[in-house]
Amino acid sequence: MQSNGASAVPVLTFRGVSKRFGDVVAARNLDLDVDEGEFLSFLGPSGCGKTTSLRMIAGFEQPSEGDVYLMGERVNGVPAYRRPVNMVFQHYALFPHLDVADNVSYGLRQRRPRPDADAIARRVEAMLEKVRLAGYARRKIWELSGGQQQRVALARALINEPALLLLDEPLAALDRKLRREMQIELQNLQRDLGITFVLVTHDQEEALSMSDRVCIMRDGAIVQIGSPRELYDRPLNRYVADFVGKSNFFAGTLVETGRERVIVSLAGTLRVPAVGGPSVAGMARGQGISLSVRPEQMVLSRDPRSLPADSAVKLEATVRNRIFLGEHTEYLLHETRLGEFLALAPRQTEISEPAFDTGESIHVSWSANAALVLSNE
Repeated sequence: MQSNGASAVPVLTFRGVSKRFGDVVAARNLDLDVDEGEFLSFLGPSGCGKTTSLRMIAGFEQPSEGDVYLMGERVNGVPAYRRPVNMVFQHYALFPHLDVADNVSYGLRQRRPRPDADAIARRVEAMLEKVRLAGYARRKIWELSGGQQQRVALARALINEPALLLLDEPLAALDRKLRREMQIELQNLQRDLGITFVLVTHDQEEALSMSDRVCIMRDGAIVQIGSPRELYDRPLNRYVADFVGKSNFFAGTLVETGRERVIVSLAGTLRVPAVGGPSVAGMARGQGISLSVRPEQMVLSRDPRSLPADSAVKLEATVRNRIFLGEHTEYLLHETRLGEFLALAPRQTEISEPAFDTGESIHVSWSANAALVLSNE
């Protein structure tokens, strides 16, 4: 993860970077600094500009406007092979006719002056140890599993000791269990080597679990940059809250604003205390807002007397659907004024109170701190 002391000069800098393909603006006015040893992820849906941003860092695309800096040096127009970066692609791009050792050593063998054969062999052996592939040097690529091929691609990129490693959805082809294992391995590798990682992904869990900071993108622009916790707890607007984790959104109107609390009106009759999100400062009374409440923040009970005493909202709702997900149960609930919304019940809560049945009427509450007022952007 991120190093204890940030470098004086960022490893990567975008200043007013835009990229157009004809009439299509793929990236617009990007400003970004990435420090040495940081793990940053570009997160967003398809077509949001994250891959274009990565390709401009790598040198596969050049900005239409603005400047890209690597290690403080402006690299506009500098070809990819002359940049201190390496890239791991989604489909790995390994050479099928070469064995593992020859794939990993490929970059070293292209250097001029070229290291001697013994030095290359030692470097390859050490790198295969780091990615847990010791003893695989002479295996053919087609003899490896998907996870092993992914580690070969990482080893090939890392052996050249780049200042910056770019990862273009490198775990997309793996199954869920293996993907989680590789997420941990990537984190450990990044921490051990101290190399700056920049990841592109559309998988929110992947970005949140691995990154020091996440850059949320939409329509070619950066919407918000922050730590995973900042983005989850203090999203700038509804778009970010909806993209980072699950959330319920209730349409409402801003009634009162205060220093630490605001009051909103839901469904015209329900007045709810909430926390003002980052965008509330520019809002006026009477303005339409979205009230965000995360499903895990809701408390469910058959007995309203067992709901927390500090609950800001207490409702009676009907269970429409129940999905068992192992560590928790997800309930789709319906309330007359608010409509349908989700709630999560941790497994341990079902020890004291059995799971709720479809069609059952139950009581729901949440605290004022669980409700966040956001702009509708």
